[in-house]
Amino acid sequence: MRMLAFMLAAAAAPAAAAPIAIVHAEAWTLTSATPVRDATIVIDAGNIVSVTARGAVPAGATVIDAAGKPVTPGFINAATQVGLTEVSSANDTRDTASVSEDVGPAFDVSYALNGNSTLVDLARADGLTRTLSFPGPSSVAPFSGMAAMTRLRAGADILDKAQAAMFAVIGGGAWDKGADSRGAQWSLLRAALDEAQSPTPVTGEKPLLNRRDLAAMRRVLAGAMPLAIVTHRESDIRQTVKLAAQYRVKVVIVGGTEAWRAADVLAVAHIPVVLDPLANLPVTFDQLGARQDNAAILTKAGVTVAFGLVGGVIEQNYNAGLVMREGAGLAVSNGMSKIDALRAVTINAAAIWGGRAATLAPGAAADLVVWDGDPFEPSSGTVAVIVEGKQVGITTRQTELQRRYAPKPVTP
Repeated sequence: MRMLAFMLAAAAAPAAAAPIAIVHAEAWTLTSATPVRDATIVIDAGNIVSVTARGAVPAGATVIDAAGKPVTPGFINAATQVGLTEVSSANDTRDTASVSEDVGPAFDVSYALNGNSTLVDLARADGLTRTLSFPGPSSVAPFSGMAAMTRLRAGADILDKAQAAMFAVIGGGAWDKGADSRGAQWSLLRAALDEAQSPTPVTGEKPLLNRRDLAAMRRVLAGAMPLAIVTHRESDIRQTVKLAAQYRVKVVIVGGTEAWRAADVLAVAHIPVVLDPLANLPVTFDQLGARQDNAAILTKAGVTVAFGLVGGVIEQNYNAGLVMREGAGLAVSNGMSKIDALRAVTINAAAIWGGRAATLAPGAAADLVVWDGDPFEPSSGTVAVIVEGKQVGITTRQTELQRRYAPKPVTP
C-alpha cells in the first residue's frame, strides 16, 4: 500500500519545468559595460544558470533563438500606478488613493493590486517585469501611503513586496486644504516623524497620527522602508537632504525635475532620484528648471538614477513600458550613456526599492526580455518575456483587436 501511495503521489506531482536556453543573444548582463556576443543564456528553476559566449545547450532545454538581437534583464518602472488604475475616469477601477481622514501613512496599495488588468498585459508586452506602484495623495497631508513592488507574472497575483516605501508629496499644488503652503507640508511631515520617534504618546494636544499611522511611520524610522518624497523644486530637494540627515532615514526623491541643481549634495548624501526622462518643459512653477539632461548630470555627479512618472498621469499607467523606454532613449541622446540608461531601468530601480538584483549574472532571478531591436527605440518590440524563469504571453488587448479588425491583405 505504501508503494502504491508513493506511485500515485509521484504521478500526481507536476513535472519539473524544462530548462530554457536563449541562444545567439547579445546579452547585456549589467555586470559589465559591454554585452556578451553570441551568448547562450541558460535558465533553470527560476534562476539564471549561466551566460557564456557560444555556450552549450542543456539536453531537453526549450530553445529561444535571439538571432543576434539584444537580451536584457526585465525592465523596472520605478514609479507608476500599474495594477491600481484601469480606466482613470471610472471610479470603480481607480484604487490609487484614500479619501478617508482616518487613513494616511497606513494606506497600503498592495491590497488593491489587480494582476488581471489589461494594462499589466500591456506593460509586460513592452518589456516591464517589475514596477513600483505608488499611491496618490490622501486626505492626510502630506502623506499618500505605502507603495508596493509588483512582479508582472501571469495571473492575478502580481504582488512582489508590500510596504516597499512610504510616499509623501511636497509642493506642486497637491494640497488645497490645511497644508496649502509647503511650509505647512514640511512642518506636518517633521511633526509626524517626531511623533513616531517619541517613546511616549502625545499628551495635552490632539495626536497627528492614529495607532495604524504611527506603526507605519515607525517602520520608516527603523529603516524597514524608505521615505519617498514626491517633489520637484530645488529648495524642497535641499530640504529633503536636511530631513534625511536629521532623522537618519533612507530617503528617495521621486520627480526631482530640478534635482540637477542639487546633484552635488544628493551624491554626498547618497539620496537616489526617480525621475521622468521625458520632462523638458515645466508643468508647474515647481518645475521651471526642467531640462532633459537631468539624468546625465545626476549620473555624472554620482547620484543613483532610475526612471518613473513617465509621460504624465495618463501615460505612466497606459504605456508604462513603451514611454519609459522612449524616455530612456532620450536620456541617452541628451548625454547619458547607454549602459547607465540600462542600469536606470534595471539594477538601479531594484537597488532603490529593494528586491533581487536585476542582472543576467548566474544566480540572479530569471526576469529577462528578448528584443527585436534596440530596446530604447520606440519601434522595437519584445520577442519573448520571461518572468521568474517562465515565459509569459505578450498578447494584449490591442494585438487581439488588431488581429480581429485589421484589413486582410489582398492578393493580386
